[in-house]
Amino acid sequence: MKCQWTILPLIIVATTVLIVSERAQGGPALSDAAKKETVYRLYADYKKYFPAVQDIATLEAMKQLDSGGVVFVDTRKPEEMAISMIPGAVGQDEFSQHPERFAGKTVIVYCTISKRSGLFARDQAHLGIDIVNLQGGILAWILEGGPVCDAQGNPTRRVHVYGDKWDLAPSGWDSVKFNLWEQVF
Repeated sequence: MKCQWTILPLIIVATTVLIVSERAQGGPALSDAAKKETVYRLYADYKKYFPAVQDIATLEAMKQLDSGGVVFVDTRKPEEMAISMIPGAVGQDEFSQHPERFAGKTVIVYCTISKRSGLFARDQAHLGIDIVNLQGGILAWILEGGPVCDAQGNPTRRVHVYGDKWDLAPSGWDSVKFNLWEQVF
């Protein structure tokens, strides 16, 4: 009997891994419209962590891209930004080291789905800079047809989606993901 009880946890773990793996890879593919709906729903769920942060709708942010009156700040990890960024965006580190460079501009922060950027905006409120959070992040941006570029500044159809939960890139796009270890650490 003792042998059966020691193997039971292994069976439970193996079954759980198979179920999670199957859910992550299986099932019918979502349409781009369903992906967009999911992205905005996830963002709405994350908003509870930074309710005082002002949002900007993706299509409105796109209109402002070339205006010169805004700067986009990418709050993702360097590995994510190396895959693609909104054209002209700067990284969080560059912004944090020299916020005075962006005085007089609206700062639009984003990440994969704009949870990390919302937390960043919340924590930067003391700077007195107009910081708004891009609703739905880079995923909403590309689902709405916004351009992204690679590390060399060339247009690309690749996007880092962080992990399986956020693998909601439009059809025809290449999703890059962190593995579980990279997500945790």
